[in-house]
Amino acid sequence: MTCTQLANTAASGLVALCCTIFAVVYHLYAPWRSTPVGRHVMGFTVAIGALTAYTVAITVWPHGVTAMVLQMVRTGLLLVVAALVLQRIHMVLRAQMRGALADTEGDHDQPPM
Repeated sequence: MTCTQLANTAASGLVALCCTIFAVVYHLYAPWRSTPVGRHVMGFTVAIGALTAYTVAITVWPHGVTAMVLQMVRTGLLLVVAALVLQRIHMVLRAQMRGALADTEGDHDQPPM
């Protein structure tokens, strides 16, 4: 394994570990299932963690049936990420529309506090 492969695998493993820790802590201490934003944060974190775990796994098993299965899983994860980004766009647009409707005071000149 080259230095760049080793660095990529180590960084991917670190991200996967951090995502796992976040998911466990968020699951235990936040009511993430009760809001669309909470579900989105959890879903996106788990998807990114799974993609980085894929990077580690495909480095360990680069050939054979295991690699084929991992590549199919990766394709599925990328579709999940695409769906989550679309959900994020929808949430931003909804929040902007609600903000535009709720903002009737006209204090646009002052910076937020």
